[in-house]
Amino acid sequence: MIQTVVKRDGRVVGYNDEKIKAAIRKAMLQTEMGEDESLIHKITDRISMSGNERMTVEEIQDRVEVELMKSPRKEVAKRYIAYRDQRNIARRAKTRDMFLEIIEAKSNDITRENANMNTDSPAGMMMKFASETTKPFVDDYLLSHEAREAVRNGYLHIHDKDYYPTKSLTCVQHPLDRILTYGFSAGHGESRPAKRIETASIIGCISLETAQNEMHGGQAIPAFDFYLAPFVRSSYIEEVKQVEAFDGNDYSELYDMPVEDYLKRPLDGLVGVERVKQHAVNKTVGRVHQAMEAFIHNMNTIHSRGGNQVVFSSINYGTDTSAEGRCIIRELLNSTYEGVGNGATAIFPIQIWKKKRGVSYLPEDRNYDLYKLACKVTARRFFPNFVNLDATFNYHEKWDVNDPERYRYEVATMGCRTRVFENRFGEKTSIGRGNLSFSTINIVRIAIECMNILDKEERIRRFFSKLDEVLDITARQLCDRYEFQKTALAKQFPLLMSRLWNGSDKLKPGDTIESVINQGTLGIGFIGLAECLVALVGKHHGEDEEAQTLGLRIVSHMRSRANEYSEKYEHNFSVLATPAEGLSGKFTKADRKTFGVLPGITDKIYYTNSNHVPVYYKCSPRHKAKVEAPYHELTRGGHIFYVEIDGDATHNPEAISDIVDMMDKYNIGYGSVNHNRNRCMSCGYEDAQENLDECPLCGSKAIDKLQRITGYLVGTTDRWNNAKLAELNDRVVHK
Repeated sequence: MIQTVVKRDGRVVGYNDEKIKAAIRKAMLQTEMGEDESLIHKITDRISMSGNERMTVEEIQDRVEVELMKSPRKEVAKRYIAYRDQRNIARRAKTRDMFLEIIEAKSNDITRENANMNTDSPAGMMMKFASETTKPFVDDYLLSHEAREAVRNGYLHIHDKDYYPTKSLTCVQHPLDRILTYGFSAGHGESRPAKRIETASIIGCISLETAQNEMHGGQAIPAFDFYLAPFVRSSYIEEVKQVEAFDGNDYSELYDMPVEDYLKRPLDGLVGVERVKQHAVNKTVGRVHQAMEAFIHNMNTIHSRGGNQVVFSSINYGTDTSAEGRCIIRELLNSTYEGVGNGATAIFPIQIWKKKRGVSYLPEDRNYDLYKLACKVTARRFFPNFVNLDATFNYHEKWDVNDPERYRYEVATMGCRTRVFENRFGEKTSIGRGNLSFSTINIVRIAIECMNILDKEERIRRFFSKLDEVLDITARQLCDRYEFQKTALAKQFPLLMSRLWNGSDKLKPGDTIESVINQGTLGIGFIGLAECLVALVGKHHGEDEEAQTLGLRIVSHMRSRANEYSEKYEHNFSVLATPAEGLSGKFTKADRKTFGVLPGITDKIYYTNSNHVPVYYKCSPRHKAKVEAPYHELTRGGHIFYVEIDGDATHNPEAISDIVDMMDKYNIGYGSVNHNRNRCMSCGYEDAQENLDECPLCGSKAIDKLQRITGYLVGTTDRWNNAKLAELNDRVVHK
């Protein structure tokens, strides 16, 4: 006798014979003889009594067909079969329509979910076909019922859900020194250790590209200057030996002789050893510059993920004060300033300057000159961004300015904002670790559901109660995904689980990755704090002190709950200021459909990213900094502070350093500056005009309008989804 039924989405429900009766009745009513209640009951009873205790929907429907064909009413069986086929076609129609949109290269939220992905290319199409068909599998078979319902009802978004079945992790900070020293195997080919700067640069590119194919998020190098510095020295020695081979003299005393700075200078007036030394320095600087050019060029042209996407790469640097490290930094910045190809701004890698008092920020600091150069480069090329090592929450008790390996205790970030530093299960560091997965909560929907409660205290109390329910579901969902991820074998990630992840060198190919990945983080993100506050108190945190107080209370509560989950589930939970791109309009669209257009909440087609002041709100950079700064300490899974400036920033690098000064003053962890930058694709002309459609020099209409979408740059808005385009159009200058 049938007791339970397994539905198509995997849910198990109680058996209800009324559904069988209704289906047979509907088929009978489409025939000339009409319904036969006696036959309906007879067939239903026979199926109910003869079936197994648990059956699938399809198995029950097959039984109905058989019973109808055995009955005198075979015409009803034909109608039932036809109806069943129609329902199957209807279920498949949605997938068909979606596939056609991809095939026809239509511009919509499905094909423009990620602006860094070209879904019009064959590889891009294949990625989207795979992505959109994998997500339902995850819903049906890998998510718990409560997580599936939270997603379906618009409370929760699981990032990179299409990669869920692969067991891949999100991102990692590459310990590039391990690879440069020992080489690596990518599963079908090996890389030998590096000996010169050109090789080190290339291996850095290959490392990032290879790992990108093993992960679903971004790749970063946490101490680019420290890692490459030794190869400046080895290349310098190589140049000295070239002179020895040429003139037959012994200059071995120069091998270990200190070099104050690697700067090109004329050889006029120099003789003997000093002339050879400066010659070697000049040649070395040229080689380093070319190596940095190659690195940037490769990171903008090497494709990963089946040729569909350039590597989502980031590099952190700025605190190596050795002559060799300074040479890496200087030539990297010079190459970035010059641009790639015909002078275009490089989209990748996202570059991040490590700002540190006593090292790379104050006028008396050894790297202050390079910091000023970094500001100049940012004013023209958007990068580098700036991570504030002096922020209280970025402090490491082991950091010592005299330690040559102090970079191990410096926080590094991924370009879009992801931060990994604290660690309950290993050394506190950014190196060799990353985020495992993250999910985002729609706090706006929770607030909307409470906004009509007249008593303010009860309204807010009810909001926190609902928030706790969704937080609990999110934590369990992330734990479930971790339990699935940890069963992966080391051999599935040849580079990641042999050289990159801390402790992975002890794994054998057939071992699971469980013993090392718990050093990573599980991120709980949120979106739309501004709209959430409007729903709860009528104003957002940028315009009202009461709203700001409540906003901090909300995010503080999420942080406290994340700490509780860390203890309860024994994982590194963190709160993330979500970098919403495809998600920015998804939640809003669903909420508008349910609740209608609500002023200040759903009246735009996007929600404000995480804890940011709305892009359309006019305020000064200082006000924006004061409002957003306190959230950085609370969102240790990642955060970013943006400022929009007007005018041609190329001639105003001081505007960049002013923003960094604000970061220093207000304890901001990570920030960047946005400004207008147009470039003619035909002749290379650049300016900062708004809405430039035609080049004033050559008349070309091929204008590259560089924009920052969530943390990375995009040279064209053609791949932006509608929500992000709407947000872009609403952005105002902060002045």
